[in-house]
Amino acid sequence: MSNLSLETVAPQALITSQRKLNPELQEQLPKPYLARAMAAVDTTHPEGSRGRNTRGMSVLQQHASFFDRNGDGVIYPWETFQGLRAIGLGYFVSFALSIVFGLIVSYPTQPGWFPSPLLSIHIKNIHKGKHGSDTQVYDTEGRFDPSKFDAIFSKFGQTKPNALTEDEVNTMIKDNRDMYDFVGWATARLEWKLLYKVAKDKEGLLQREIVRALFDGSLFERVHDTKKSS
Repeated sequence: MSNLSLETVAPQALITSQRKLNPELQEQLPKPYLARAMAAVDTTHPEGSRGRNTRGMSVLQQHASFFDRNGDGVIYPWETFQGLRAIGLGYFVSFALSIVFGLIVSYPTQPGWFPSPLLSIHIKNIHKGKHGSDTQVYDTEGRFDPSKFDAIFSKFGQTKPNALTEDEVNTMIKDNRDMYDFVGWATARLEWKLLYKVAKDKEGLLQREIVRALFDGSLFERVHDTKKSS
């Protein structure tokens, strides 16, 4: 007899059978319910990115720190511009996105009540700039939640279990929307569309390892090194 308390599909809720969870995750990864502060872990990377120096930062801080080009803990639009150019985006797109990200993220991360006229982003407070309508892989303190990460692919990776097609990315963005969260909708769409553009493979797939590396920022470093060497 099955244990109803462990079922992840409800017969009267069709969406639960369409968006499945991985019931074996507990066997594949130790304590998948435990959000990791400094490592982006999954079933094939139980210790996170091998050899990565976290510098004591949360996973979300690590993600953002690539754009702190001078390492002072504060990101200005010109640094965001430089970071986006370093991963291969065009001049105009990089300029526009550096302003957009500054407008969205700057104020919540300020140490006080007053906005920054230079649209500075403070990495120590980057968790306060987390938007809604997202995957919830980052928790509200900037930790990495392995169960939420795994759910991206168990729910939406219908074509291949460890990758997303462009249509599946679009479906995920739409299904993650919170009611009336217009800024979150736009930001999530912008981020995932940008990731897909930069990191899709030759078959038009966004691979699981690429997405995992995005969350701890190691993807940015990898793309930058590839661009520089070529």
